[in-house]
Amino acid sequence: VLLQQLDNTVQQIRQSGKRRSIAVTTFASFASMWLIPRLAEFQNTYPEIDIRIDASDKLIDLNTSDIDIAIRFGLASRMPANAKHLFDDTMVAVASPHLLEREGAIQTPADLARFTLIEASEPLGTHLEWLTWHRWLSANGMSGFQPQRWLHFNYAHQMVQAALSGQGVVLARPPLIAESLANGDLIDVLPGKHSKSPMAYWLLVGSAASHREQVKAFCDWVLQEASKTQTLISKTNLQ
Repeated sequence: VLLQQLDNTVQQIRQSGKRRSIAVTTFASFASMWLIPRLAEFQNTYPEIDIRIDASDKLIDLNTSDIDIAIRFGLASRMPANAKHLFDDTMVAVASPHLLEREGAIQTPADLARFTLIEASEPLGTHLEWLTWHRWLSANGMSGFQPQRWLHFNYAHQMVQAALSGQGVVLARPPLIAESLANGDLIDVLPGKHSKSPMAYWLLVGSAASHREQVKAFCDWVLQEASKTQTLISKTNLQ
């Protein structure tokens, strides 16, 4: 009871201040590759709202923390009833056009043998295993395949950055690379070999924060930006 009273007091202090604020949590790669590049637009529209971004893969209970909004990645069955769907998920093999100019075009999965493949460090045996080249290669009848070399990173934004700089081919998620594909910085090297996923991106709001006008404004903005990204994904044939 005492802890709940303390939490209520903290919430009242936060809401009674002259400045309005929003606290958002999302995983680091989504923050770096999707949210932060768009955030200036929201700030320009709502200059009186302070924003705190918690870029972490740690799951936070919105009903007991000081976080108002979460953007998460997971199965629909694990999301609360009030979760708003942002994007479905697909894995797409992409590379820099400069790499392809240097090493030659990729026309079949077997051509990947001439390239470095980029992926996450130690994903096997975790919930991220479905994101791996191992799963993609197996689905395409290439079990036991070995590329020229492997290059591993901790985060998706590091992996995509390596691909953008021509260091190899990466399996990437369309919502995070739609602009790079649209402007030609990355190329979908095997358009007929996209790997569908049961995962999706979701917008969640804490029950105590859902009535606050700044939270509503931010959620509306996120949904509008997600719609723009979805339109771009459709135009680049990444569905």
